[in-house]
Amino acid sequence: MENPEPIQDALLRWWDADHADLPWRRSEDPYAIWVSEIMLQQTQITTVIPYFERWMARFPTVQALAEASLDEVLKLWEGLGYYSRARNLHAAANMVMVDWNGRLPQTAADLMKLKGIGRYTAGAIASIAFNEPAPVLDGNVIRVLSRLTDLPDDVTQTSTKNDLWQLAEELVPPDRPGDFNQALMELGQQICLPARPMCLLCPLPTHCLARQRGTQLERPVRPPRKRTPHYDVVAGIIWARDAVVGDPDSKFLIAQRPLDGLLGGLWEFPGGKQEANETLSQALIREIEEELAIQIEVGEFVTQIKHAYTHFRITLHAFQARHLSDSPQHLGVADHAWVTLAELDSYAFAVTDRKIIAALRAVIGEP
Repeated sequence: MENPEPIQDALLRWWDADHADLPWRRSEDPYAIWVSEIMLQQTQITTVIPYFERWMARFPTVQALAEASLDEVLKLWEGLGYYSRARNLHAAANMVMVDWNGRLPQTAADLMKLKGIGRYTAGAIASIAFNEPAPVLDGNVIRVLSRLTDLPDDVTQTSTKNDLWQLAEELVPPDRPGDFNQALMELGQQICLPARPMCLLCPLPTHCLARQRGTQLERPVRPPRKRTPHYDVVAGIIWARDAVVGDPDSKFLIAQRPLDGLLGGLWEFPGGKQEANETLSQALIREIEEELAIQIEVGEFVTQIKHAYTHFRITLHAFQARHLSDSPQHLGVADHAWVTLAELDSYAFAVTDRKIIAALRAVIGEP
């Protein structure tokens, strides 16, 4: 880009006139800025705000986060999704305490040494918290830059992303880099929308080639979406051998998912995918034997839940079941616990399992 100053000036004037007032923008604490950037990954601002406020109230410093247990961290994150972000925040906080004397690194290069911080997040934190002219490139910025330059290339390709990173680096000013990067992101969030860009409100009308050529809705260029696979999944509310099924004071089994997998560290009603040519009951019996090495008897159906993840969809079928024999082993789980209905609130569950809990409470009543 020959002269980025007109774009920089126009965008910063727009930012100064009316940018959104958000909790993390009222703080100069690098830790708070870090937390907000992690929470905002793949999550809408309105969803993040109450989580951010609860998080900062409970873990106001890096030290407080590092000293907390992972279970407590995941419980506070419960419902926000993409739980690896919470695990990485916790691990990175411990790294900051051990390797950086409790102070967040101040450059994008050093920030990327922390678990869970990639190039975009490092650039955002370094520019906003430490005034380093580091570029950012998230989905919103990709859309803005693709339209500004009327980019005809597939933005999912590595070479195209490298070009966009180069452009973002050329655009970020040495003065007020944090404000500029936030303005660029906010422009994508509020004005340069995917399906209905509000071009009449854009602060960069004379700089946008896509607007001039009428190609806004054709940018950015991406390949056609692949069909999302679907899986049938089973889960068991496995009551103890001496339990009265449906008694709120009786105990049933929950398991903790492996820390390095999908929804790692969260608790669940154990189960798994149904395989070809097996019934749901057969699938549940097999999965429980493979994961916990126990024998169960499958009972009544409880609920069916449909849920979409990033790359696949599931229909979850939950059943009552009874523990018949053998002691649980941790073959495919990180841990297990025998709990009552009232004790479930102490554990962090994914959204699908929280729906099972709601269905269970509807069937047998509150304890």
